[in-house]
Amino acid sequence: MSVESKKTCKARCGNLKLFLVSLAFVYFSKAFGGSYMKSSITQIERRFDIPSSLIGVIDGSFEMGNLLVIAFVSYFGAKLHRPRLIGIGCVIMAAGSYLTALPHFFQGLYKYETSVSHSTSINNTDSILPCLSNHSLAEADKMPDLEAMTACEKAAGSSLWIYVFLGNMLRGIGETPIMPLGVSYLDDFSREENTPFYLACIHTVGIIGPMFGFMLGSYLAKIYVDIGSVDLDSVTINHMDSRWVGAWWLGFIVTGTVILLSSIPFFFLPKSLPKQGQEESQSKGTELAITAEQENFLQDEIQDQEEKPLTFQELAKDFIPSLRRLFKNSIYTMMILTYLVSVNGFIGLITFKPKFMEQVYGQSASKAIFLIGIMNLPAVALGIITGGFVLKRFKLGVIGAARVSVTASVGSLCLFFIQIFIYCDKAEVAGLTVSYQGDSQVSYNQQTMISQCNMACSCSVKHWDPVCAQNGITYASPCLAGCQTSTGIGKEMTFHNCTCTGGKMMTPGMNMSAVLGQCPRRSNCDYNFKIYMALSVLGSFISACGGTPGYIVLLRSIQQDLKSLALGMQTLIVRTLGSIPPPIYFGALIDRTCLKWGTKHCGGRGACRLYDADAFRMRFMGLITGLYCLSNILWGGLYVTIVKRQKKLALRNQAKENVVEGEMAVNGHANIIVAKKNEDAGNESTI
Repeated sequence: MSVESKKTCKARCGNLKLFLVSLAFVYFSKAFGGSYMKSSITQIERRFDIPSSLIGVIDGSFEMGNLLVIAFVSYFGAKLHRPRLIGIGCVIMAAGSYLTALPHFFQGLYKYETSVSHSTSINNTDSILPCLSNHSLAEADKMPDLEAMTACEKAAGSSLWIYVFLGNMLRGIGETPIMPLGVSYLDDFSREENTPFYLACIHTVGIIGPMFGFMLGSYLAKIYVDIGSVDLDSVTINHMDSRWVGAWWLGFIVTGTVILLSSIPFFFLPKSLPKQGQEESQSKGTELAITAEQENFLQDEIQDQEEKPLTFQELAKDFIPSLRRLFKNSIYTMMILTYLVSVNGFIGLITFKPKFMEQVYGQSASKAIFLIGIMNLPAVALGIITGGFVLKRFKLGVIGAARVSVTASVGSLCLFFIQIFIYCDKAEVAGLTVSYQGDSQVSYNQQTMISQCNMACSCSVKHWDPVCAQNGITYASPCLAGCQTSTGIGKEMTFHNCTCTGGKMMTPGMNMSAVLGQCPRRSNCDYNFKIYMALSVLGSFISACGGTPGYIVLLRSIQQDLKSLALGMQTLIVRTLGSIPPPIYFGALIDRTCLKWGTKHCGGRGACRLYDADAFRMRFMGLITGLYCLSNILWGGLYVTIVKRQKKLALRNQAKENVVEGEMAVNGHANIIVAKKNEDAGNESTI
């Protein structure tokens, strides 16, 4: 090889490394933005005062954007300049992130609901009388005038969540080319034995993105939404309160900028590269080169495809036949179905896990997001790289990879099932989860929040302004606690002479005061939460160990010329049916466990403030466990199908070898050809 050829080959090998690094950074960036969106779900729900079912629709808009273009991008993009298309997609994703943050600049200052006037003036020494001064609060329970409410909501901009919906959809459109075109480009030009390791490295770097996304979400969840625009001393709630809204909009500006930077290298990469380890002269022929294992595993299929003109008409004409060939592959079809079920459970879990930890274990939204980012996600990253290492170390084929995936799936299901029985006692809220005497509350309706101790106060049952009494019970408002006087200002306000906090054993001189905020859970909750997190982290690691092997099974079960289309269709189907519906039906299921809905500024029902923790846990965890069980059953059927196909191919190869040996044995004997020296001399007789 000449010096110039060596330089050219070295440059092209460098291009593959540049593509690998760039693709890893893009995986990081898109995961960074996507995970931040997940971590901001609670903040967006509270800011726009919408139920969990609607926040599920907003969350699913990302996949809706994918649905619009993924089939065409995956098929036509494979024939075009793949790196450049990835770069364009990143620019679109960045624009979507900026659009998502836009509503914050159109909305007014956030006004959280409250039942009393929390004065912050130091000179104001007048005692506020929550009970005696709120006789008019009961009027808030009446239905407001529909016309006035509509006008108020229009003025307040309550429909601005549509910008978040459209921005998230635009992110989904931009993310479309990254996975199918990036993975197929890498698999086409890298060595067969290196592909699993490269994929594991890319996904491992990608999983760092969610770690940063969740940590950014946790940090911004502690910063008040209108930071820089309001006097924080006038804010009487903290990040532990269910009415608190963090600076959710700021994170979308940060993630959009990172995604925009990640697009730059792809505009300078070539359309194709030589196969890794081969000379430049072979580069054109190796673009559609087929690995030895894949050729053996798919020898039933027609592998020889003549290169067709890259015209739009020819590509469009071949689209339907290509789809038909793809879905005739039984292993591919079964893998799509398996992924579909498991992704339903995973998306439902990751979307509402912070809310689950908040309601069942009494953690703040900020702490829940932080723990997911710093504990669960590193375990997932370690699991992904471990799965790729196991494949490379033991040189596992399709059956070995499938066996690792099945084992990991069963192990994670067992650990997840145990988590259902690890929980804390639910929050004690008078009139909602316990009676005013501290007994268990069997059922809830508005009348149970009115008791003999607060009946004279004419309190509103719609307001949520919780206070914690000395008896360890939370009351929905100072008025419902029967508090007569108050001292202090702002967050330091204390309410006294609360007639409902004494309980059955009220004695003279008993401290009947209350402070702002909900009461903490009982002490044993911390221990149970630690056990839950340990099981959750271990389950995340084991489940992730099967990720890379499962992906290799998918790649090795499809034909080379259909690889981009297959990955695109997998993304299309799984995201359409596996990512869009779960946040919606999980959110609707969670909404049914709400005990106390918030009230919008203009009237009407807002976001949920308190859930029935036991019903939340059983429905949420029960549904996820059922989906994971079904996924394991499908994995078992898929494994059996793969083993049967492998045995069938082994028998066929053995039969071919026997035929070849027979021909060799025949060729080893002399073929005696007797030519007749007569008019039939043209006829031969072979013995």
